[in-house]
Amino acid sequence: MTAADGTPPLAFWQDLLPPGPPERPPYRDAYVARLPDGRGILLPLRPLPDAPDRAVASLIVNQAGFAVEQAVIDAMAERARTIAADIVVGLPTLGLGLARGVALALGHRRYVALGNSRKYWYLDTLSVPSRSITSPGDGKSLYIDPRLVPLVEGRRVLVIDDVVSTGGSLTAAIDLLDRLDATTAGIVVAMTQTRRWRRSPAVSRFADGLAGVLDTPAFRRVDGGWLPETETH
Repeated sequence: MTAADGTPPLAFWQDLLPPGPPERPPYRDAYVARLPDGRGILLPLRPLPDAPDRAVASLIVNQAGFAVEQAVIDAMAERARTIAADIVVGLPTLGLGLARGVALALGHRRYVALGNSRKYWYLDTLSVPSRSITSPGDGKSLYIDPRLVPLVEGRRVLVIDDVVSTGGSLTAAIDLLDRLDATTAGIVVAMTQTRRWRRSPAVSRFADGLAGVLDTPAFRRVDGGWLPETETH
């Protein structure tokens, strides 16, 4: 299967593209997002299930080439160096590998992994409801293993995730950390996907302290492909 513009699907997020001028829209089925150093990553454009005339750029970091994954982690760690945090917390699922890499780069001994899968020894009091744009539907929760609570309780926490879009997953993480009397010292994500997350009351508190290393707008369908909506960039 090949994308409409001829891009093989396995080409997405596999290689780091050299710095260069941006391509001119409209885009067919792919968009090049730029790291802070100017290198690019080819991302597929995915129409939204409830609005097929709108699309977002997609990053699935656990399908990325190792060089791309490491470049994203390095850029995230650089963004995080100014955040004074006692512990790094990763959000499931795709934020976990990034959190591990960032914690290593910052010299931490370990990180804390939150989860969406309830183990039998987990406590309902240590969970909050969670929703995300890529996993629609109800019934998902965010958990912390009770044995990990002392690592975050009353401490300054750096939250790591892969993509922020609506802010649903980050809202759940902030709510859970607030319940544990932890301070969310900062949030670093691999990609900000539109600006919809700024509408979230919980996440908007960190609007100036939320850092992403890739920035992508929403797109609307036009003749010949997709046009970025500048107000969402």
